[in-house]
Amino acid sequence: MSDPQQNAAARPNNAKRKRMMTLLAVIILIAAIAYGLYYFLVARFRESTDDAYVNGNVVQITPQVTGTVIAVNADDTQTVTAGAPLVVLDPADAQVALQQAEANLAQTVRQVRGLFVNDDQYRAQVALRESDLSKAQDDLRRRLAVAQTGAVSQEEISHARDAVKAAQASVDAAQQQLASNRALTANTTIADHPNVLAAAAKVRDAYLNNARNTLPAPVTGYVAKRSVQVGQRVAPGSPLMSVVPLNAVWVDANFKEVQLTHMRIGQPVELTADIYGSSVKYHGKVVGFSAGTGSAFSLLPAQNATGNWIKVVQRLPVRIVIDPKELEQHPLRIGLSMQVDVDIKDDHGGQLGNVPNTVYQTDVFAKYGDEANAEIARIIAQNAAGATSSRGAASPASARPAARPAPNLM
Repeated sequence: MSDPQQNAAARPNNAKRKRMMTLLAVIILIAAIAYGLYYFLVARFRESTDDAYVNGNVVQITPQVTGTVIAVNADDTQTVTAGAPLVVLDPADAQVALQQAEANLAQTVRQVRGLFVNDDQYRAQVALRESDLSKAQDDLRRRLAVAQTGAVSQEEISHARDAVKAAQASVDAAQQQLASNRALTANTTIADHPNVLAAAAKVRDAYLNNARNTLPAPVTGYVAKRSVQVGQRVAPGSPLMSVVPLNAVWVDANFKEVQLTHMRIGQPVELTADIYGSSVKYHGKVVGFSAGTGSAFSLLPAQNATGNWIKVVQRLPVRIVIDPKELEQHPLRIGLSMQVDVDIKDDHGGQLGNVPNTVYQTDVFAKYGDEANAEIARIIAQNAAGATSSRGAASPASARPAARPAPNLM
């Protein structure tokens, strides 16, 4: 009696178990079909990695001259604008050198101005000696004209000839002095005279050295890695602090080499940052591929030619830029971890980038050269006031005819 009762109770359980297994198989089949559709339509066109980090420009602040720090105007985490003074060095020595260079330029301008003034004096001297020669020649002619009558002695004629020779020698000497002075001023003005240009170059060098005692921020950004202290003696090239422009960061995503088959420049990218979570999504694009893997550029590269070799899948850094507007809303810091998802559906782009123009530049330091030139022009104008601006061969004296040689009246 018990066996039929047990069999009757087991049959409903087997039917229930069979229905559960059938339902589970259907669910697995539906999930497999759904995943297959997802892979075929979406997943096979995407490559992702969590081996990605924020990177950016770390602009080092380094002095160009030796000096002692007397002021530090920025500290870590502070924001600074381009051109703002960050570190100030003691300018005493540089100011003394600048004053000496300016005084030397002023003295040189006055000396060159004297050369141009001498041109006028020597031209006047030549004109005077030519006038004396003309008078001596006329006097000799008159005496020779009346010599036949016996009214003039031979001694007087001899003295007249000597006077002509002396006057001619004076003209020659004056012309030599003029030519010698003109060799120092020909085809120049005071401003472009070689002596003035050399002195101006020393002023420019001293002015720049003095200006470089103030170290400005080359870019707008945040201060990091400040190591400089007040009173510290610094040398050219020593790092004092860094400025990081967080509006121009990018992401370096390290993809496995097998993931790069269809990855191209220009493909769209979706990113999330661990600092904000998956609720904040960034959008960007691929802009370039590194020239080598991380191991190739390491301090001690792998020696794959050795006997004990194990193949390791390499990773290649891929640079990704992020939409600047999204960066402004949710700023990122250098070194933060990122999750990167690249859409590789459109693989018609290239893998070799070409950037023909300058990527980064600053005009913070350009003003120093302009200020130095303005100071030089002021000194020259102040010390050259009233100077002659003749230009050698173009001067009026160059058109004046030379003195006539004495006639052969011997």
